[in-house]
Amino acid sequence: MSIEINTNEGQVTITNEVIATIAGGTAVECYGIVGMASKSQIRDGIAEILGKENFSRGIVVRQLDEKLHIDMYIIVSYGTKISEVASNVQSQVKYTLSKSLGLNIDSVNIYIQGVRVAKDFWHLAVRLTYLINDNKQ
Repeated sequence: MSIEINTNEGQVTITNEVIATIAGGTAVECYGIVGMASKSQIRDGIAEILGKENFSRGIVVRQLDEKLHIDMYIIVSYGTKISEVASNVQSQVKYTLSKSLGLNIDSVNIYIQGVRVAKDFWHLAVRLTYLINDNKQ
């Protein structure tokens, strides 16, 4: 499916994959997001983090009655306030799609597929544990 925009110079066609890629790129830049997850694949209760070339696997773009709806499947960082992260993603995705493609998005629905400890945080925690244990000896 795609969106067609008629301009004075001609017609512009934007595919759902382009919309999904821009939305996914915007989402992963938001604070508290570890990555995008596939909408259909969860292995052993753990969601796989998608690379940027596969963002469209974690985003569904729907058109209903001339309105555009986006469903996003994300993985958030442990220790963040999930409702704030989701709200931030929703507003950033709406803003970016509006400014870059001129699209009005009716809704951005967020589905949390997992919570992960961020890599940097994990390394810091291991380092601090080592330093604390070293000082006890």
